[in-house]
Amino acid sequence: MTAKIPQIIPYLFYDDVAAAVEFLVRAFGFTEQMRVGTPSGGVHAQVKLGDQVVMLGQDGLDKAYATPTTLGRVTSGVFVYLEEADTHYAQAQAEGAEVVEPLADLAYGRSYTVRDPQGHTWFFTSPKTA
Repeated sequence: MTAKIPQIIPYLFYDDVAAAVEFLVRAFGFTEQMRVGTPSGGVHAQVKLGDQVVMLGQDGLDKAYATPTTLGRVTSGVFVYLEEADTHYAQAQAEGAEVVEPLADLAYGRSYTVRDPQGHTWFFTSPKTA
């Protein structure tokens, strides 16, 4: 691993990891980095956007983890800085991301908020330039 330590990597849980990977690739521009079976019979995957990684795990196999859909509420979100939010927003909408907050100019940049099909909240922002 050539990444600098420490590194913080979000780990999100899904009922169907394969479908989640496909959605994140199509809607948000991630690339699949790896996908493997786990000893408990689930699936673990990693997707990458630029040099940033998000890990995905299968929901429900050991009852310690649950998706927002399973819980009926969102308990966290993933915030992502982008070079350009407008095209990204159009792609996310076209691929079925649920718009929570439409694209807008905010104090910290051009931003929007969506949920993926499993209910995870994603915040995407192009930072304001000086």
